[in-house]
Amino acid sequence: MTQELIGLEANPPALREGANSRKVFIKTYGCQMNVYDSVRMGDALAKDGYEPTEDINEADLVLLNTCHIRERAAEKVYSALGRLRDMKTSRAEQGREFMIGVAGCVAQAEGDEILRRAPAVDVVIGPQTYHRLPEALRRARGGERVIETEYAVEDKFEHLPVAEKAKIRARGVTAFLTVQEGCDKFCTFCVVPYTRGSEVSRPVQQIVDEAMRLVDSGVREITLLGQNVNAWRSSGPNGEQWGLAELLYRLAEIPGIARLRYTTSHPRDMDDQLIEAHRDLRILMPYLHLPVQSGSDVILKAMNRRHTGEEYIRLVEKIRAARPDIAMSGDFIVGFPGETDQDFADTLAIVEQVKYAQAFSFKYSTRPGTPGADLIDQVPEDVKSERLERLQALLLKQQHEFAGSLVGKTMDVLLEKPGRMPGQLIGRSPWLQSVNLDANDMKIGDIVHVRITATGPNSLFAEVADSESGDRH
Repeated sequence: MTQELIGLEANPPALREGANSRKVFIKTYGCQMNVYDSVRMGDALAKDGYEPTEDINEADLVLLNTCHIRERAAEKVYSALGRLRDMKTSRAEQGREFMIGVAGCVAQAEGDEILRRAPAVDVVIGPQTYHRLPEALRRARGGERVIETEYAVEDKFEHLPVAEKAKIRARGVTAFLTVQEGCDKFCTFCVVPYTRGSEVSRPVQQIVDEAMRLVDSGVREITLLGQNVNAWRSSGPNGEQWGLAELLYRLAEIPGIARLRYTTSHPRDMDDQLIEAHRDLRILMPYLHLPVQSGSDVILKAMNRRHTGEEYIRLVEKIRAARPDIAMSGDFIVGFPGETDQDFADTLAIVEQVKYAQAFSFKYSTRPGTPGADLIDQVPEDVKSERLERLQALLLKQQHEFAGSLVGKTMDVLLEKPGRMPGQLIGRSPWLQSVNLDANDMKIGDIVHVRITATGPNSLFAEVADSESGDRH
């Protein structure tokens, strides 16, 4: 689902031969939730007779599942649509169907504009209505240009078909599971409340049922997803209010599940019960993505984060007291309007204090329609670039230090896929790092006790360890 829209052959052999079934190529941009959404859209299309393809030249339908978070996201979509327009013209000359759909957050934000600027597009569908995609395509075949971006009254998850066990198994031993969508925080830099809507939580039993189907199909690790996942709230079996902690305890009871993760969290919703779940559940991996965005209280207030740097530090200390082996990940924005040298120094200081095992950092870019777009005192581009370079150098140093601290230690690794070398498999550490291992008689899906022998630029190397030896994680 990630092939670039380049090198399109006008009349590829596979198309000249003809085929009875339709094929769909899905290009996914952005976050893990979009990856999950693309999978579910593929499931819905499978019930409508579409088979997935990794070769865009085979496709009868190309679906762009878009993200609006990054700079120039919309323009990248329009550029891709220009290339697809030429492909559609070529197909029309052959008398073959070729449909183009735009889904996701850019579709939600710019639905009418997409239809105006890209006449080749047949369907525009938002992230809350993609369960209607098969019907939208049927309408488009009748000559209608379809736009579905109104927030659905019905629960889209109830209307999505269940994937066949073999298809789930083919996707691998790890899986995403969306439990919460939307956000009510309204950070001034963020478009999510406008493209994904307000916070909505899926019901407990619906989540448990999907998790059980995944595990029954061979999935061993599940990552719970949400724009603000730790804001998940729903009613428990006896009508009591549950938070994410209670959901994790319930999922941990499912036989066969080996690992749980969740992302992305907001510091304001990191409650005591969730911290205790990290203490109590060994099945919950000791890795937490907890964005702070800035170390400056002035900038945090301007961002409407509603916490201070000191409050964030105390929260991290509390989490580490409950789970000493936990590793922290975070997000940072540099160059937010009004950010001074001292504000940026405060960000470097909080990084030095927390010490991140992994982090994502970006230059601030305005998102049309957000409060931040109207703020004055924008930071010059060259200043943002210089600050980002300094921040990323510090974060990379900490990432390498954390990886280096694991050399000689033992841990359990979930084997996920073949490696580049013959006989090699790649797994994941508890802290989400890739681990390279000579497989011997092991297979994908096994959890293997290993000793870390070396680090690479972006991965670890390991050998099988005695199950009783070393500092186990």
